[in-house]
Amino acid sequence: MSEMASEVDHVITRRRSVRAFRDEQVGDDAIDDILQVAARAPSGTNLQPWRVHVVKGAALCRLVDAVCSAFDAGDGTHTSEYDYYPREFFEPYLGRRRQVGWDLYGLLGIAKGDAPRMKAQHRKNFEFFGAPVGLIFTVDRRLAQGSWLDYGMFLQNVMLAAESRGLATCCQAAWIDYHRIIGEVLGLMPHEKVVCGMALGHADTEAAENSLISVRAATSEFVVRHE
Repeated sequence: MSEMASEVDHVITRRRSVRAFRDEQVGDDAIDDILQVAARAPSGTNLQPWRVHVVKGAALCRLVDAVCSAFDAGDGTHTSEYDYYPREFFEPYLGRRRQVGWDLYGLLGIAKGDAPRMKAQHRKNFEFFGAPVGLIFTVDRRLAQGSWLDYGMFLQNVMLAAESRGLATCCQAAWIDYHRIIGEVLGLMPHEKVVCGMALGHADTEAAENSLISVRAATSEFVVRHE
């Protein structure tokens, strides 16, 4: 294996979904560098369908306060514009989902059935897990499914570019339920649909939840060989 391949593999395998951050700030230059590098992601006919709202400081506080208030109210009026997950989980996906959930809760000492602590942990999504930077990704709703596939490559680039610079991320689907509040607070244009949020910052290496290493399926489970 070449030295370059080893370095790339190291960044990919080192990346984690970090759920606790230090309050150390991230400079605008670093954020811009990450997003500029990430924008080299491929996209069909070079559409580059991504749009990124960088949320810091007072704006981050306004967004967190508004969404956390809605989350605490729990009136069931906030739902996503699209199904990120299937309406009903089935195997092998159900088992994988349960395993990562219980692995995380186990590290945090949250027992099965402890609904209040589970809710409190879920709420941390809407605080960007304490990160100093929140990224909200949107896509033009007039684009088609292919642009969403392209978007995934861009998001991966963002996370890997951050990792290579000593920064941590957590890509968060949880934000999509609160797209109306996000639109109001950030002034989204009518054609913008929220894809996801992402926390960006310096990992709190002392936090138990950041020791989670999620299990990945062996290649034998997803590779079909034709010779």
